[in-house]
Amino acid sequence: MTDDFADGLRGGSMGAHGDSDGHRHGHGHGHGDGDGDAPDGHLGSHGHGHSGSHGHRDSDSHRDSDGNGHRALAHDRYWGAALREGAVCSVALLGLLLLVDLAAGDLSAARAALWAGLALLLFLVLLPPRVTAGTGWLAARGGLRERRVRTDCLVSLRWLDGVSRRLVLRDLYGTRIELDPRVLTSNPDLWHLLEQGARCSAERGLLTCGATALRQLSRRIDSETAHLLFRISGLK
Repeated sequence: MTDDFADGLRGGSMGAHGDSDGHRHGHGHGHGDGDGDAPDGHLGSHGHGHSGSHGHRDSDSHRDSDGNGHRALAHDRYWGAALREGAVCSVALLGLLLLVDLAAGDLSAARAALWAGLALLLFLVLLPPRVTAGTGWLAARGGLRERRVRTDCLVSLRWLDGVSRRLVLRDLYGTRIELDPRVLTSNPDLWHLLEQGARCSAERGLLTCGATALRQLSRRIDSETAHLLFRISGLK
């Protein structure tokens, strides 16, 4: 975990410099795509007479991968690795089942389709949600569906105990997201945006349930940071 956190910490620092440069670039051209309800306030019409290739590039730079017009400032950098691990496990299971059937002489098109469906089901179970965040929002996409909460309008932030502990976020509009806390500890930039939004909600008097969970998560990330610093300095 400390290695993941170290990579995330360095990646968060690089992402912050990139976002700063992108911010200056967008205002330098002075126009947007007219999507005025974006929470980060950078979209919208800043100018009127510009068109062509420069306008197209500026408009695209203010959109995240899902094209909703909400600029993603951070994402889970380890999602791709988890996706590959899930795919490898699923393919390995499919290959093993096909080999067993082949050795027993029971292999048929129907059984192969059955095993393929089982491998696909395993892949969907192992597929982690792809977490992204921006100013005032956090989203988790799993499969074909995305859930997006307004972190600046959170009303609840609590732990959900089970086989694996989850952090549950719920906003003023009823949207609910469950997160693996390791996503936040491994990606400091995601944690920073969530904490920033949660503190804003608390200052507005909206976050009535979540102060304890926020402190616990903050202490956990501080502990990861301390371990990282000890490791870098050679004290541990």
